Amino acid sequence: MAAATADGHGGRRRLRVFFLPFFARGHLIPMTDLACLMAAASTDAVEVEATMAVTPANAAAIAATIAGNAAVRVVCYPFPDVGLARGVECLGAAAAHDAWRVYRAVDLSRPAHESLLRHHRPDAIVADVPFWWATGVAAELGVPRLTFNPVGVFPQLAMNNLVAVRPDIVRGGADGPPVTVPGMPGGREITIPVSELPDFLVQDDHLSMSWDRIKASQLAGFGVVVNTFAALEAPYCDEFSRVDARRAYFVGPVSQPSRAAAAAVRRGGDGDVDCLRWLSTKPSQSVVYVCFGSWAHFSVTQTRELALGLEASNQPFLWVIRSDSGDGGGERWAPEGWERRMEGRGMVVRGWAPQLAVLAHPSVGAFVTHCGWNSVLEAAAAGVPALTWPLVFEQFINERLVTEVAAFGARVWEDGGGKRGVRAREAETVPAGVIARAVAGFMAGGGGRRERAAAMATALAESARVAVGENGSSWRDIRRLIQDLTDATASQP
Repeated sequence: MAAATADGHGGRRRLRVFFLPFFARGHLIPMTDLACLMAAASTDAVEVEATMAVTPANAAAIAATIAGNAAVRVVCYPFPDVGLARGVECLGAAAAHDAWRVYRAVDLSRPAHESLLRHHRPDAIVADVPFWWATGVAAELGVPRLTFNPVGVFPQLAMNNLVAVRPDIVRGGADGPPVTVPGMPGGREITIPVSELPDFLVQDDHLSMSWDRIKASQLAGFGVVVNTFAALEAPYCDEFSRVDARRAYFVGPVSQPSRAAAAAVRRGGDGDVDCLRWLSTKPSQSVVYVCFGSWAHFSVTQTRELALGLEASNQPFLWVIRSDSGDGGGERWAPEGWERRMEGRGMVVRGWAPQLAVLAHPSVGAFVTHCGWNSVLEAAAAGVPALTWPLVFEQFINERLVTEVAAFGARVWEDGGGKRGVRAREAETVPAGVIARAVAGFMAGGGGRRERAAAMATALAESARVAVGENGSSWRDIRRLIQDLTDATASQP
């Protein structure tokens, strides 16, 4: 192994770190944030040179985020041919029925990754969870491999522990009883209906078949970097450090709300700045921000119900929808006359919105969210209470953290409502009346729910600010990570 070179600026030791993100914005963007943070944490002794290894369309998605940052570079490799249209290289850009092709591209990217790493011979590798082969390549090169996990430790521990009872879940089938997650620390019982469990726990899929290899690779690697902060997930961070990583670094939120306004707007792409101007016309904490992430797919029927529910709530709202949302063979998602009736009270953004800047805006009073981990973390860091509407994968587990553990949010569809589910065939359409009552009731503060959630969110925002500030827990873990990598590379011949 070639130790980190001492040819950086001013004679500093140069630590060259390669980052390999999965093909989804929810992975790509926080890993880019991490690369920027590590580069910014360079010291008088160590200069971190970060390189994002991505496919061409994904390079375009992070270009604005790293613009002007000379310490963060990009190298490209071709996206595997899996039958997708040119330029479709992530889950957010693929149609729902083509998602499997993106997962197929994971396995097919292995030769390109191995060739790239052997050619550049970095001093350390930070690879996303699915790329289990990075541990073997790192061992061959004699360099540390870290797993970057963009999902919090609460859902990671829950999924780990549910794998242990997976045979019972599969045997019980879709109509089996709710499952209590075994072995969770903190003494709180977490129970989840089978319909709300990730696919890989209920049926065979790409993840169930690779889970053991992924976990073995993670445990054999140098350590795990997690986008979270200790105050949000204690005591789960302690348990994760004990059972799921040789070394654990809790470095979040990597999307730090202290970023300059311009950087927050351009993070992840070209955000719609008109929505920020629109927010500035609204009273403090009056607007409901509605966003379901970059790859949620709603039916035309559900999109219409949401539109009618927001209308009936009588609350100002900012709603971000996919650019192809409601495309049902030409069928319109917006009810007749809806845009005209909502003019002035509501704004719809198609495509990408500058979520960090939106959540930081003083006019935003609540966030209707799918509970993707980035959104959970960004809401907590901004001090915005959440109304939860999970859709896929671990989002129903994340919801338990938001509503039951950290308690800075409430469900859109409370217990006793219709059936929710990860698999669309198992989930009922959420009706407009339910949406209207949830939004209006939460914003009106009925029963003190919003006040309690807002108080918890405010406290979490302060904890996040302290964590990323000088000598905070995440600030220290970023620097401990760099020091550990520097020591590991220096100790090798």
